[in-house]
This record gives sequence, C-alpha cells and structure tokens, in this order.
Amino acid sequence: MKTTVAELARILGGKVEGAGDRPVETLSKIEEAGPKSLSFLANPKYEEFLYTTQAAAVLVERDFAPRKPVTASLIRVANPYEAFIQVLKQIHTPPQRLGIESPCHVGKCVHLGQQVYVGAFSYIGDHSHIGDKVKIYPQVYIGEHVKIGEGTIIYPGVRILDYCEVGRHCIIHANAVIGSDGFGFAPQKDDQYVKIPQVGNVVLEDDVEVGANTTIDRATLGSTVIRRGVKLDNLIQVAHNVEIGEHTVVAAQSGIAGSTRVGRRCSVGGQVGIIGHLTIADDVKIAAQSGVGKSITKPGSVVQGSPAFCINDYRKCYVLFRKLPELQARLENLSVQIQKAGQDEF
Repeated sequence: MKTTVAELARILGGKVEGAGDRPVETLSKIEEAGPKSLSFLANPKYEEFLYTTQAAAVLVERDFAPRKPVTASLIRVANPYEAFIQVLKQIHTPPQRLGIESPCHVGKCVHLGQQVYVGAFSYIGDHSHIGDKVKIYPQVYIGEHVKIGEGTIIYPGVRILDYCEVGRHCIIHANAVIGSDGFGFAPQKDDQYVKIPQVGNVVLEDDVEVGANTTIDRATLGSTVIRRGVKLDNLIQVAHNVEIGEHTVVAAQSGIAGSTRVGRRCSVGGQVGIIGHLTIADDVKIAAQSGVGKSITKPGSVVQGSPAFCINDYRKCYVLFRKLPELQARLENLSVQIQKAGQDEF
C-alpha cells in the first residue's frame, strides 16, 4: 500500500487535520507505528499513545479534542475503528486460486460450481454439491451428500462429514470438524455404555464463521443448527442438537452441551460452560469463565460466575469474597475478646 494522508481521507470520507501530503505505506497499532504508518484511536485508554506515536496519520472521531500537541496528522471520521477496517479490507487481497490441484479425489455425481478452487490432497465424497466461487484449501475432507454454498472458504485440514450443510459466504478455519458424532451413550446394567447412533447432521446457515479446531457435533436426530451470522472462535465444542441463534458470538474454549438453545445476538465469553437442554434468551451476555446451569429466560440478561447469576449481584458478592480473610480475622479477634471478657467477669 502506497498512498497519502489526503488520499486516505478522501476514500474514507474524512477530514484531514495536519499535513495531507505525508506518505502512508503500512497499518500499525498506535503504540508501534512508524513514520509511514496509519493507525487509529478508538479506545480512550490508548489516548496517551497519540501524543508519542510516530505514525504519519491517526484516525480519530470527528469531535475528538486532543489534550496535548499531536505530531501525527489526524483524519477525522465518524467511526475510527470501522474506517480502519475499511482500509484493511482494501489492502488485504488474498491470492486468487482457481481450478483443481493434483492429487485430489472428487467422487461420483459431485457438482462443482464455477470458479471453484480445490487444493491438493483434498477429498470430496460422492453426491456432494459445491457452489460457485467456493475455496477448498489443501487437505480438506468433505464427505458424501455434503452441500456447500456459494463463496464459502474452507481452510486446510477441515473435516465436513456426511450430509452436513454449509451456507453461503461462510468461513471455516483450519482443522475444524463439522459433523462428528454427538456424545450419545446409553448406560447398561453391567456399567457399560452402548453407543447411540448419531444419524442427524449439522446445518450452518449463511455468513457463519467457525474458528480453528472448533468441533460441531451432528444431531442424534434432526440437525445441529448454527444460524445466520454466528461467529464461533477457536477451540469451541458445540454438542449434538444445539441451536445457536442469529448473530450470536462465542469466544474461545467455550462448550455448549446437547440440545441447548442459544438465542439471537448473544455474547458468550471465553471458557464458558453451558449444560444441556437449556434455553438462553435473546441478547444475553455471559461473562468469561461462567458456568450456566439453568435456563436464562429474560432477554438482555448479563450474567457471571459459576453458577452464573446477575452480574451486578455477582460483583457485590465478589467484593465480600475478597474480604473473607479480613472478616475471618476480625471474627477470631472478637471471639477472643468475648472469651476474655467472660473470664474477667468471674
């Protein structure tokens, strides 16, 4: 990328404050930026870096008022973070890949759409349907009767097992597994377990993103469903017959047990555990490392803790929890004083 501050401002619909002819060649964090870098200020806690940054230009809000002199040029925009993403998208152009590399296996009765890429050592099972402009990177396994929608990107090492469906413009990152068996076993009188056949599938709707090493189990019956616009981080476990509502986001190392229904636009922090057969209402936020053991039926709830409950109540309880050693010492001291006072009376 080689441009100028003024040209970037024109593209972003922003206003330059300072030198507009400064060259810009890279994008950088504000605390690490060099003299030809563009950066942005969206979080107030990083404001101090604005006064020491070496950046050529920094994206700021239109009404931002610096408290100290700034050497960088400022580009005033409506939303600095969104503007920075816009620039990132313009300069990030992945290499165009087309055609089928060798060796690959493409089964019988497979439909391959137009402008498809299939990387080396990939396998596509019989009767699968691959939409237009799908990118399948090397060492991907796609089972039989799988459907993959237009424009989806599947990175190396992904496994999509039989009868699963992936929508349009999805992104599935390396080594994710879609459609592995659900964890279904029937206990027997002799303490052994009999495996319950898992005959359902997984359905990913449009615009879903699945992180690296995430696993989504097929349903026992019916479908495990990830609705439109859901974003799953790395290392997440989604069990059989789970449904995750539209535009919900789940952070890394979280697990959702079988047959739970998560609502729309929810936010689930990292290392959250949700037990099975629960209902989570729309717009719920679950703080990191929480354990959800019962349904959350009130839309917009914010919970924390294990077991999770109202985050405001949790914070009050946590204040007391941190004071327990001090309170214990005070109680022991009072106990000693009471015993001494009782002895003095006699």
